[in-house]
Amino acid sequence: MFRWILGAAAALVVIAAVVVFGVLPVMVDADLNRVLEHEPYEISDAAQALHDEIPVADLHADTLLWMRDPVKRQSRGQTDLPRLIEGGVRLQVFTAVTKSPSGLNYETNDPGSDDITSLAIVQRWPPATWGSLYERAMYQAERLADIDSRYGDGFRMIRTRDDLMRTLEDDALAGVFGIEGGHPLEGEIDNLDGLYDAGLRVIGLQHFFDNALGGSLHGLSGAGLSEFGRAVVVRANEQEMIIDVAHSSEATVRDVLALSIRPVILSHTGLKGHCDSPRNVSDALMKEIAEAGGLIGVGFWDGAVCTPNVETIADAIIYAVDLLGTEHVALGSDFDGSVTTPLDASQLAALTQALMDAGLEDDAIRAVMGENAVRFFLENLPAE
Repeated sequence: MFRWILGAAAALVVIAAVVVFGVLPVMVDADLNRVLEHEPYEISDAAQALHDEIPVADLHADTLLWMRDPVKRQSRGQTDLPRLIEGGVRLQVFTAVTKSPSGLNYETNDPGSDDITSLAIVQRWPPATWGSLYERAMYQAERLADIDSRYGDGFRMIRTRDDLMRTLEDDALAGVFGIEGGHPLEGEIDNLDGLYDAGLRVIGLQHFFDNALGGSLHGLSGAGLSEFGRAVVVRANEQEMIIDVAHSSEATVRDVLALSIRPVILSHTGLKGHCDSPRNVSDALMKEIAEAGGLIGVGFWDGAVCTPNVETIADAIIYAVDLLGTEHVALGSDFDGSVTTPLDASQLAALTQALMDAGLEDDAIRAVMGENAVRFFLENLPAE
């Protein structure tokens, strides 16, 4: 009898482990990163031909956060390498998420909560990542480097302008590593050097909460850059990193623009005048970013464009072009960022079609769908 009880208990432990470590992460991923059901998108021959000419580029995807293998085509989520390549993507910024508050409120968030800790545990990340945001960022950098080593010549992790140029010439997919929020630095400027050595080239300063670098658009303080944040901006400029002000408070963005000697990106957003969402900063601040040579990535989800369909995304892009100038607009999907989108990475030709249908000129479509971002990274990645 005692042996039977022990055997049953062991079986229950195994079943519980399978559910927690095998089933639960898949369910969470599938639930949070959904593609809306839709009829197959109809792409005209003209739109497909134009799309095929474009080195499509996207400024923000959180693919590295999830347990699925990006090397293989997956049935859940919004990205993987096969789908990105099928969609014509030639430059993708892969961003490490290391801390995310419960609720993801666009109004205010207390920095005390963090859903990534439990996600790291159930996805079987190394124990060092359970208590260290720096180690979480390093682990995701290692994941991107591993993808590079396993996928072959079709994908390369990019560190320099020359890397990007050669990858584009070879018609391969270029992956750039970024972090969403500077909290993985854990208050230590030297940690920026460690992440740089691991491949970090795009540094977001904030995420959904205030941190040691300054105020978030969704935090409690509304503050600008802290002294530590100012030191990080200066060091990032010296290392020729690209600074991303997505999720930063308006005060922080203006402080960065006053301090940085290099243009910045706002990687994934909407336009306040197009979609009056608390996720979007003012049109006036968007103009300041553009006037400083910056690049704005238009998002694909409801918080950015209010109604997540390809026609509304196209409308938001055209609004941004009219407001900021064609050369300052790009794509910032937020794929796999716990958002629901009307398409996945393989279906990006539908956006080219929607832009054509809305009357945007072919040259402008080429620019916003990829050429602007490619040019920006060729100009602003480290030279060596």
